[in-house]
Amino acid sequence: MLSLDLVKAHCRIDNDDEDDVLQSYIESALGHIESQLGRKLYNDNVPDSDLTGIVINAPIRHAALMLIAHWYENRESVVVGNFGSKEIEIGTWRLIQPYRIMGA
Repeated sequence: MLSLDLVKAHCRIDNDDEDDVLQSYIESALGHIESQLGRKLYNDNVPDSDLTGIVINAPIRHAALMLIAHWYENRESVVVGNFGSKEIEIGTWRLIQPYRIMGA
């Protein structure tokens, strides 16, 4: 499960000012991961009718948290500044790639 409280703890946020933004990031991160995997994500149980669904496990949860924290810290598509490299996409891909359905 990927709760708002877990996201806030991961991002070290201790107020409620941006809960709506964070909730949007949760939905977007899970949607992005679903599209990359070609599978529907579930919090608890996969319905018998969904032959390719997957329960959100620790690597998928961590990938989502990485994406959300990255989006929270970098709210634009381009970041200008004096900093080292950031390989967020590669890191998240390595976490979720084993669960991808080939051809999806």
